[in-house]
Amino acid sequence: MELSEDDVLHILKLIDESKFDYFQLEVGELKITVSKGEPIPLNSAPPPVATAATAPPAPLSAKPAAAPAPAAAPAAQTAPASVEARAAAEGLLTVTAPLLGTFYIAPEPGAPPFTHVGANVTEDTTVGLIEVMKVFNSVRAGVKGTIVEAVAQNGQFVEYGQTLFLVKP
Repeated sequence: MELSEDDVLHILKLIDESKFDYFQLEVGELKITVSKGEPIPLNSAPPPVATAATAPPAPLSAKPAAAPAPAAAPAAQTAPASVEARAAAEGLLTVTAPLLGTFYIAPEPGAPPFTHVGANVTEDTTVGLIEVMKVFNSVRAGVKGTIVEAVAQNGQFVEYGQTLFLVKP
């Protein structure tokens, strides 16, 4: 079975937008495995708990796919829990990443940022961009209030559901 790059991107988008943490497609010798959790070693079952990082797609060739190399663990893996705890304790709202990719706070290098600390936002305010495979997706605030902290840095890789900004309602 031949899959084009568009087919693979469409499959990845569907999985990213779904509630599934693990997806495996096998057609003949073609194998595609996607996990929103830890990288999946060869010949193993899906991970019991996923953390929302997607593995890269399998090669488009008809050869069996190899498992991706384990990514380096982020240095601040405990930080999201403390940011969310702080937000809850202080009554702040969070603006989270709608998908994983590289987060940008401005539309292009050298341009003014979409927003900044102290700026008022509404549900439809664009607060940044997330790039996935050379496709840029707008990030809307989804909440109304004043930005009190920019949690994610410009050019930082973010995961689905990761807090980008804290907003005071």
